[in-house]
Amino acid sequence: MICKHKALFNLLVVIAFFLSCGTTGKNTQASNTNNKPNLINMPDTPKNDGLLESILNNYPQYFTEILKNRKDLNVQVIYTQVNRGANGRPILQNHYFNINAARYYYPASTVKLPIVLLALQKLHELNNTQVTPNTTMLSGSAFSGQSDVYNDPTTPDGRPTIAHYIKKILMVSDNDAFNRLYEFLGQQYINDELKKIGYSDAQVIHRLDIFLSEEENRRTNPITFYDSAGNIVYVQKEQRSNLKYNNRNDSLGKSYYSAGKLINRPMDFSKKNRLCLQDLHNILLSLVFPEKVDAVQRFNISEDDRRFVLKYMSQYPTESIYPPYSADTVNYWPAYCKFLFYGGSKEKPQTNIRIFNKVGDAYGQLIDAAYIVDYKNKIEFFLSAVIYCNSDGIINDDKYDYDSLGLPFMKNLGQVIYNYELKRHYKNKPDLSPVLFTYDK
Repeated sequence: MICKHKALFNLLVVIAFFLSCGTTGKNTQASNTNNKPNLINMPDTPKNDGLLESILNNYPQYFTEILKNRKDLNVQVIYTQVNRGANGRPILQNHYFNINAARYYYPASTVKLPIVLLALQKLHELNNTQVTPNTTMLSGSAFSGQSDVYNDPTTPDGRPTIAHYIKKILMVSDNDAFNRLYEFLGQQYINDELKKIGYSDAQVIHRLDIFLSEEENRRTNPITFYDSAGNIVYVQKEQRSNLKYNNRNDSLGKSYYSAGKLINRPMDFSKKNRLCLQDLHNILLSLVFPEKVDAVQRFNISEDDRRFVLKYMSQYPTESIYPPYSADTVNYWPAYCKFLFYGGSKEKPQTNIRIFNKVGDAYGQLIDAAYIVDYKNKIEFFLSAVIYCNSDGIINDDKYDYDSLGLPFMKNLGQVIYNYELKRHYKNKPDLSPVLFTYDK
């Protein structure tokens, strides 16, 4: 399975499991008290500039209803132009449409991007040369709602690893993979670190795709790392977060279903994850161009880590053998999870274009944050957007307007901005070789 001596390895697994489950460790991550400001402090009123609105108005066939109903749809867009100086360094110009951090939207799977970066950061901080992204990571269970992971059939040798979880998250937005990284990090560490680097309004406080109590989400699994010979190289005991949640009053919809019953009031999201579009956009920007933010506002990851993330953000599922998405033509297609520019289309992607992005969709929210490059025409830009696709206003009725409203909007928006970039004058064309990857399966 994981090493040549299977019997010895399995014995070690069982011993480690009982050791880690038998003792509840205190959270060793201290709460952050240095409340740095956000990278960008957003006002309570919508932030707009003329450029994006002008571009959208030029395409009434796509955006007339969107513009007319911008408030009800909570449409928000950030477009960042990238200009290069003579030395090749990027100069960024942001443009905004209806940006309002006070207007809550559920961030869905977009919270996976900072968790990926924090997982790599925590590995770096362990200062244990035997624990790398490719080290075997086995998850135990010690509290209700937790589950074990002792193998991963989507890897060549059955070994669960942080690197493989990251690949799953970035290529197909795998929820279980996110949950395993959430458990490795712990709720306290996640939120303390986000606050430390400037994202004080962000909260990532629960796992995805499974419904657990607040207490269950505060507690994370015991985890054991093994080397290639099956020897334990690091043990992380069960953790409990003492995080004090932000005081919030976030709600969505006019009514919602709970346990099969219709509740005639907005659904309370105050104890759910929060990540505004500006913060998501800035996280992506700091990944692509870390030099554009102060050192204290960067995730503490290596250059190899950064390139690893960018590679799998841009790899299509059909280019992958492990995980074996390339064999699955029903559930996954080339432009799967590339909402901006492709929407829900199963068309073959353009070979000269790559999209480095993270999407999310849940409770009627549709979100994408993308860095889009065209190697042939030498253009690059950032584009992030969110739209609320729930015309009946009812949460949890499984009647969302993703196909009729959200995905067409994302596709049209991406292609309209791309065409605008094709016509835009670039004084100095970018060297895109740093984000040109060989996708080696």
